[in-house]
Amino acid sequence: MQNEDKKPSYGVNVSGEGDALDKRKAENEKEDTLTDRQGHPITDNQNMTTVGNRGPTTLENYEFLEKMSHFDRERIPERVVHARGAGAHGYFQSYGKVGEDPISKYTRAKVFTNTEVETPVFVRFSTVIHGNHSPETQRDPRGFAVKFYTEDGNWDLVGNNLKIFFIRDAIKFPDVIHALKPDPVTNRQDPRRIFDFMASSPESTHMITFLFSPWGIPANYRHMQGSGVNTYKWVNDEGEAVLVKYHWEPVQGIKNLTQEEADHIQGLNFNHATQDLYEAIENGDYPEWELYVQIMEDGEHTELDFDPLDDTKLWYKDQFPWHKVGKMTLNKNPENYFAEVEQSSFGTGVLVDGLDFSDDKMLQGRTFSYSDTQRYRVGPNYLQLPINAPKKHLGTNQRDGQMTYHVDNPPGNDPHINYEPSMMGGLKEAKQKREPHEPHVSGEVKKEAIDRKNHFGQAGETWRRFNEREKSDLIANLSTALADADESIQKQMIKHMSEGDSEYGRRLQEGIEHAHSSVNEKQEDAVLDAERMGDVSDPY
Repeated sequence: MQNEDKKPSYGVNVSGEGDALDKRKAENEKEDTLTDRQGHPITDNQNMTTVGNRGPTTLENYEFLEKMSHFDRERIPERVVHARGAGAHGYFQSYGKVGEDPISKYTRAKVFTNTEVETPVFVRFSTVIHGNHSPETQRDPRGFAVKFYTEDGNWDLVGNNLKIFFIRDAIKFPDVIHALKPDPVTNRQDPRRIFDFMASSPESTHMITFLFSPWGIPANYRHMQGSGVNTYKWVNDEGEAVLVKYHWEPVQGIKNLTQEEADHIQGLNFNHATQDLYEAIENGDYPEWELYVQIMEDGEHTELDFDPLDDTKLWYKDQFPWHKVGKMTLNKNPENYFAEVEQSSFGTGVLVDGLDFSDDKMLQGRTFSYSDTQRYRVGPNYLQLPINAPKKHLGTNQRDGQMTYHVDNPPGNDPHINYEPSMMGGLKEAKQKREPHEPHVSGEVKKEAIDRKNHFGQAGETWRRFNEREKSDLIANLSTALADADESIQKQMIKHMSEGDSEYGRRLQEGIEHAHSSVNEKQEDAVLDAERMGDVSDPY
């Protein structure tokens, strides 16, 4: 009988420590030998097992069955939004200051207070509405999600390129996305459906103003701004909080496209932004963004004509200055797109000590939705994937579930104890070393919109701040998109723009009246052109 101490080990080390698998090889194997997932060397990858060389195939085709059944499952559910994406690794380094003040005056988060550390990051850029292989020239907000692997655990800053959004209450999120998505019958995006919703949702006026200008089509990801969009909080050592907004500004400069320019690029390369990011990093031209924050005292700020928690509004720089607090550099491309970019998972609820939530209704709703999406899309153990896992000590009592491949149990911890509290061992609570932030909340529980809606004021201000190129492109794009809409929708949109600025409304009305062709007419022309231009071919 074999000595128990001499038994070879074939198992997986569930603690995640050390070599996961024995590295022995079969007699006919080398390092580059092709095997199946069971470790069997494959000697013929060109032919299935058949009766004779013409078939039929046999049921015991294990190599084929494993290969094909895995291929059938190579895709996980596509993101409902932000499906088309590109990503890169890099690092963030804090400047440690807010103006002339030490940053610790406002936040105790080590990612900001420790200026000696280069915090690893992974960034995923994306388009919002269309599918995984849609053109990167679409008029669409762009996602800008950053995962910071901090010494206190992960922090996800999940935002867009545009600094505002269509709606301010998360209960409307499925509705606005449904309106922007393709028609459920024809499977075509339809401007009539989009503006039916937008005309009925006046808070969208400001976002529409940005989206249909050149700001709605960034030239690429490297020359694109980023924003947290929502209002967050910073908390200091005393437990005192301030409201904060985040802004990423590209060191490379900002570049946007007109619709004509985007149409030209799309005809040549519909992956242009992904290619641009990848090749810049490969060539050592590492893109950089500086992080700015705006800070406001925590409170309702009734002196303002808008609610600071309303994500359809900007905080203007002249009232709330931008403070440069750090820089992010992207210097490494993914080694595998699916494992890193596609399976990367972000959530607005992923914060570290010193960072906190505000009562922003969209932020509160996103905090449930984003992480819930990842548990459905990637699986309950999505945080065990290397791209999503924190780069620090980990100890949880969460067990099992689909695709578990290690246990979050620190070395030396009793594997029998997967609960807390316990007198026999197991994991213990961390000590609270700093003052907690404990905001006081009171009021009637109700379903009601905020008081200071001011749907149109900032839309008008944005119009007045646009240069003539931006104004002209905005009017041309809006006019074309609205040309096919019902007259009642056209009138309502003109009314909304006029409420913001009379010139804005007047030029939109004139643009609709003189629109040479609508989006639907252009699309119909393309259908007819394809038939007309196609060469007649004989069957073969």
